Amino acid sequence: MSSPNASQAATLVRRGLLLEYLTIAWSILSAVVATAAGIAAGSIALIGFGLDSVIEVFAGAVVVWQLRGVTGGRDRLALRLIGVAFLLLAAYVLVQSLRSLLTQTRPESSVTGIALTAGALAVMTALGIAKRRMGFRLGNPVLLTEAKVTLIDAGLSAMLLAGLVLNAALGWWWADPLVALGLAALAVKEGVEALRGE
Repeated sequence: MSSPNASQAATLVRRGLLLEYLTIAWSILSAVVATAAGIAAGSIALIGFGLDSVIEVFAGAVVVWQLRGVTGGRDRLALRLIGVAFLLLAAYVLVQSLRSLLTQTRPESSVTGIALTAGALAVMTALGIAKRRMGFRLGNPVLLTEAKVTLIDAGLSAMLLAGLVLNAALGWWWADPLVALGLAALAVKEGVEALRGE
């Protein structure tokens, strides 16, 4: 595939920015709703998902910053900032999940959380695929990394949805912190890769 000319590149950058603005708007909504629902239900996984949405807002803002930059010198710093944010999320979720398992804290079921995560699964999958395509077309490693973040969020939505449904339907309280531990493991992996510039 040939590199886009200046006019095509400018159009692609505008489309990339639009995708990031949509991601940021959805993630702000998701952060507020998931955190509130998580606090109400006592769900570490939902609170972690809300914090992950905050990181998605941060990662989206980093990509907007990078796409608006005149030089490519921002790529490495942008990837490092995303990596640090992932590692902070992992640390929080790990501590809270282990505490929840050790104390056998039983979260309430959350219809709001189930609806939110089902919506997030659809929205984040669509956005992640679109950003991945745009990242390849632009040859932009930061946009490609952030597309991976978005697709991981879609995967986390699926995991969290399963945990919330199992808790609501079968009373499997331990599904919530186990899902959160899975979220933490993925966050560590992605954080390390982003720090390495992968």
